[in-house]
Amino acid sequence: MPQGQEFKPLRDIGSLSVSDVTQIRFYVDEYRGHRYGSIRSFIKGDHYSGPTKAGITLNAAALEGVIQALCALPTEPQALAEKELARIPRRMGIELVVRVTIFKDATGVDMREWVEDQSYKGWSKKGVRIPYGDLSKTIEFLKEMRKTLAERAQ
Repeated sequence: MPQGQEFKPLRDIGSLSVSDVTQIRFYVDEYRGHRYGSIRSFIKGDHYSGPTKAGITLNAAALEGVIQALCALPTEPQALAEKELARIPRRMGIELVVRVTIFKDATGVDMREWVEDQSYKGWSKKGVRIPYGDLSKTIEFLKEMRKTLAERAQ
């Protein structure tokens, strides 16, 4: 692989425990010379431990959009209703959608890619769901990501 083309983890920001075997990790990495904030599910199992496909990568503009959407939410969910918070353009035919969701009677914040092209229209597997109770910690991690990306850009 040519120099500067490989994945380079730069800084771990933090993690949230979702279950005994699943964590959501927040970190800053570099790929092909560009720096990103990443949010990804990691699992610990008998046969595999490590990252899963469930997650998102955010450039500085997308990260800022997610922070703004989440900071507008109250500390506690006011009503058990799903609500779209933001649509952040990624590239032609793909948007990152930030929304409050209810799954198994638990409120959370879902950040997932919406795809629209000639062959498919709908949600992709690229995304992550954060429990609503972890919202303030998530915002802290995202702000730290923003700070790290800004430091590295100088």
